[in-house]
Amino acid sequence: MARKDSLTGKGPMFSNSRSHAMNANKKKWNLNLQKVKLIDENGKLITTKVSARTLRTLKKNSQLVNN
Repeated sequence: MARKDSLTGKGPMFSNSRSHAMNANKKKWNLNLQKVKLIDENGKLITTKVSARTLRTLKKNSQLVNN
């Protein structure tokens, strides 16, 4: 499974790391993924991976099982 946020669909960011001589090296920032338990519309418990930013939003809206 790819390193993606299952709710927002966000993935890793890519760029170049530049040296003083302007040499380019590929660089990748992965998401800070966390496993959380959510309750869906039907009241079923779902374990999913979300980013830390999404987790903050879920805590703010009180949609987590264990805060």
